[in-house]
Order: sequence, then structure tokens, then C-alpha cells
Amino acid sequence: MKLRRALSAPAATAALLPVVPAAAPASQAVPAADLPKCSDMGKPAENAFVGRTFGIPVSVTLGADWSAYTATLTNASAKELKSFKLTAKLGSYRYNPGERDLGSYGDLQYWDTSQRAWKTLRQADGKAGGTAPAPKTLKPRESVHVQLRFKVRKDLPMDHTYDAFTGLTGTYVDRYHDTDCTARGDADGGFSPGEG
Repeated sequence: MKLRRALSAPAATAALLPVVPAAAPASQAVPAADLPKCSDMGKPAENAFVGRTFGIPVSVTLGADWSAYTATLTNASAKELKSFKLTAKLGSYRYNPGERDLGSYGDLQYWDTSQRAWKTLRQADGKAGGTAPAPKTLKPRESVHVQLRFKVRKDLPMDHTYDAFTGLTGTYVDRYHDTDCTARGDADGGFSPGEG
């Protein structure tokens, strides 16, 4: 003998309603790095930043001592930039298969003003670069200045020409079509590595 249970009216109604996932808690919010770029959303490029670098040499000898410079990003827009983040970088553009990234053969440091010491920036993949200290917001006409230094090790293979660069990238979260997306601006400069 088979037993059948009858559903109560509220249970039957609930069983027929579509399932709506609950909103993710604030702790599971998507990090700014994972947000779409504003250009991907069809928004025209708006560079809110004016970027400048001072002191990057035109050429660097492999294995030479540190080359120090200053990078500055200024909020040139009329709005406060929120979720502001700074990333320092050292690398090279790659145009052909097999070309190496100089970032794997270099070292990059920033001057920590609170501890009055140089701090090394290294990414998870071993390349030079990483997040530099910055305020969470950047008001209109407000600037951030970071003192950086870099060097390129002697083991950099010189089997091709390197279009090398170093500097800062500032990102912030912008709102467009009811979607949060990341926007960015750069303060960087190029150099050529070579054997002494």
C-alpha cells in the first residue's frame, strides 16, 4: 500500500514559485579587480587622472645600482574617486611570440614614509610589481606621490630589444548603466635596458 502525503496549500504555492537567489552578503562583494572595465561596458574612455613621472632614466645598465624616480597621479575630474587603488609596475611590452617580460628579471621598491624604509613589491608569479599604499578615495585635484626605485638584473637575456616601462596605475570604481566597473589611469615612463 502506497502512502501519499498531500501538500498543504502554502507548501504547494511555495513549491511553484521561482527560486530567487539571496543577495550576496557584503563580505562576498566582487573585488574591484574583478569588475568589468568601463570600456567593456561601452562607456567612452574618461581619464580622470593626470599622471607624471620624474627621474626615470632613458637607459639602464644590467646589474647596475637602483634607479630612483617619483610617480604622481592627480584626480583631474570633478568627482571623488572611490575604491581607489595604486599598483606599481615594472615590465616590458611583448610584440612577438617568445619575447620575455622584463618584469621577471627586475626588482621594484617603494619608499614607505611611515616606516622610512624601502619595501619590495613582488607579484605572485614572481614578477616585479604590486600594490602600493594609497588612500581609499581621491578627491578632486588631490594627488598621490610615490617614490619608487628599480633595477634590472644581469641575467636578463639580451636576445631581443626590450620596450621597457615602470610606473604607477591608479584604479577606481565608476558607476555606469547601474553597473560598477573599473576605470584607470597611468603615470609611467619607458627606458631601454642594456649591457654596460
